[in-house]
Amino acid sequence: MDVTRRQLVAGTAAAGLVPSIAVAQAALITKPIPSSGEHLPVIGVGTARRYEAAPTEAERQPLRETLRRFQQLGGRVIDTAPSYGDAENVVGGLIAELGIRQNLFVATKVGADNKAEGAAQIAESFKKLRTDKIDLFSVHNLRDTANQLSNLRDLKAAGRIRYVGATTSFDGQYADFEAMMRRETLDVIQVDYALDNRGSADRILPLAQERRMAVWVNLPFGRSRLFQATQGKPLPDWAAEIDCKTWAQVFLKYVVSHPAVTCAVPGMAQARYVDDNLGAARGRMPDAALRRRMEQFIDSL
Repeated sequence: MDVTRRQLVAGTAAAGLVPSIAVAQAALITKPIPSSGEHLPVIGVGTARRYEAAPTEAERQPLRETLRRFQQLGGRVIDTAPSYGDAENVVGGLIAELGIRQNLFVATKVGADNKAEGAAQIAESFKKLRTDKIDLFSVHNLRDTANQLSNLRDLKAAGRIRYVGATTSFDGQYADFEAMMRRETLDVIQVDYALDNRGSADRILPLAQERRMAVWVNLPFGRSRLFQATQGKPLPDWAAEIDCKTWAQVFLKYVVSHPAVTCAVPGMAQARYVDDNLGAARGRMPDAALRRRMEQFIDSL
């Protein structure tokens, strides 16, 4: 996906379509977490793969500039996990270097097989992220859910965690995830959802609305097919109706315009992607009719 995305961004820049600095500095659209009413920008940073290892300064520098630019433009949400290689440590170090922790909403996950193992992993996450309080801590992919939620709720009661959630990125887990959502009280769920991957919209997203759970979306660009399918294609006329200047903005605006979705967390490892992706948190959003047209368009490719 990175190669295709790079080509698309380069093409739009050559055509003069990259947002101007003045536009890029406009306020970001936000949505509330239902359990508290706290508003978050609808676009955050995901750190899977791209932040897994950055042992040298040459590798850290673009990531540092990415986070610097993200915070500078009003971004807040950063999503990571122990399973993303060394991402927690990389992210924690960069945030500390930049001195921007107080401006961010930091989320991570626990994926362990028993209560003791989970407690140890959680403690390590605090250490790696270099913080005494984590904004959102989620059980990753339904792994030992009951025990890990117990650990997280104890820490929430102690004031070390602000919100508790659960995640999945596999449609094979949807039935179990739905059952867990009905059984548990959660602040946030995270699930895969994209213009070409709409399965979670059938039951998971409506249930989140019913249960008053915020929804964060992983894999909002799908699993590479969206950029590949649109490579070399001009934006449709209707893209201008929702102030989209790039395909990335089209894909993200589809996701965050869903009434249940609070925030999408695409991977970002270059500052230019920050400018592009945050463009999806400004301007007009597609209504239900245009969302259907977007679905029909991508399904036809």
